[in-house]
Amino acid sequence: MKDSLEAIITSLVNDKESVSINEMDGEKSVVLEVKVADSDMGKVIGKEGRIAKAIRTIMKALAAKEGKKVTVEFID
Repeated sequence: MKDSLEAIITSLVNDKESVSINEMDGEKSVVLEVKVADSDMGKVIGKEGRIAKAIRTIMKALAAKEGKKVTVEFID
C-alpha cells in the first residue's frame, strides 16, 4: 500500500526527494503519514481538499481488498 501511495504522491510534486511516507501497521488498520515540501503541499491537498480526498478514496479501496482500514494523514 505504501508503494502505491508513494507513486501517486511523487507524480504530483516537483520535489520528489522530499516525499516521506511513514507507515504504521496495526492488526486491522494502517496509518500512512505523508510529508512533502511546503511548496508542494498545496498540490497534494488541492482546491478545497479534492485531491487529498481522492487519494484517501483510492487508498481505502486498496485497503478493502486486504481487509483493512486505512487512514492517510498529511503532515506539515
